[in-house]
Amino acid sequence: MDTLYIIIPAYNESENIKRTIEEWCPVVEKHNGGGASRLVIINDGSRDDTYEIASAECETHPLLTVLTKPNGGHGSTVLYGYRYALENGADYIFQTDSDGQTDPAEFEKFWQIREGYDAIFGNRTSRGDGFSRAVVEKVLCAVLWTYFHVSVPDANAPFRLMKADYVAEYLPLMPENYNLPNALLTAFGAYFHRKIRFIPISFKPRQGGTNSINIRKIVKIGRQALHDFCEIQKAAAKKRG
Repeated sequence: MDTLYIIIPAYNESENIKRTIEEWCPVVEKHNGGGASRLVIINDGSRDDTYEIASAECETHPLLTVLTKPNGGHGSTVLYGYRYALENGADYIFQTDSDGQTDPAEFEKFWQIREGYDAIFGNRTSRGDGFSRAVVEKVLCAVLWTYFHVSVPDANAPFRLMKADYVAEYLPLMPENYNLPNALLTAFGAYFHRKIRFIPISFKPRQGGTNSINIRKIVKIGRQALHDFCEIQKAAAKKRG
């Protein structure tokens, strides 16, 4: 039986985290890998009671694991989760976010075709998080084309199912706490001609709380990512030969 690890970073999500756990636990329970699958919530140094609320849910959800770490941002927290999944024997890694924008009901169509692909990525064809965020995503896809000459419809969607060996192969190409790991994991799939697929998904407005990522932070993240892209591209080119 395939072991599934669902990785969900959380920062100041006290308004959403209980609902997120209740929505995603049935997914990991359905695909429980003989009891080895896990829903992993990673508290990224929240200043509210996200960690306490999530930890209390472990009493009624045996396949739930709640971790905590110092604040490092979304990217470093996702990487932390991926490494945890790999270290604990995951066969498949699924990543989504804790703000309620994605729909667990759409997971099954990814899972049913998993054996035919190295990675399956969500494509947010309609976005509920505003025009500016959609523009940022288009810019990111254009940057990936510039550096890696790959064309992808949605690089950074927080709805992705990947084989563990796919993730393990490409993590070493990134800096340890790289801030856009999902974008690169998408780009590498195209760059290295892996079997990948994009499936349209819905993307709702944030269901509660306040988004900690604003345009100023996006610009800052983008600048740092561009600074690292040159070295990452060189490493990827060397790997591809």
